[in-house]
Amino acid sequence: MASFKIGRVQEDMLRELTAIMRELKDPRITPDLTIVRAELSGDMGHCKAYVSSLSGINHAKEACRVLTKASGFIRRELFRRLDLRKSPELHFVADDSIEYASDISEKLSSLGLTGGLGSDAAETAPESDTEE
Repeated sequence: MASFKIGRVQEDMLRELTAIMRELKDPRITPDLTIVRAELSGDMGHCKAYVSSLSGINHAKEACRVLTKASGFIRRELFRRLDLRKSPELHFVADDSIEYASDISEKLSSLGLTGGLGSDAAETAPESDTEE
């Protein structure tokens, strides 16, 4: 039963961390930053938040340093918004998954493979033989 609660709290933390990050007034926290995943420990004492950026891994690492310095404020806001018994200690980890996905998407579009199944199905559909 505890795993269901942890899963719910993880989703809530991901949603609220994203909202809090958008409210920070630091210029190094840009709109292209995204919190990809939040992992909560079993005792809900620690939370790992994976931060990714379209600008690259170096920008994500810099944002992690900024978010770590602001972790006291972020913890207080999480505690207030989620009504938790205790606020977990936050650990921010740089992640390059969005940059990687963007790179794959660019490569596929350069090959002309972004049409999906819908365009391939229309090309291979047989024509009707009815004549009027």
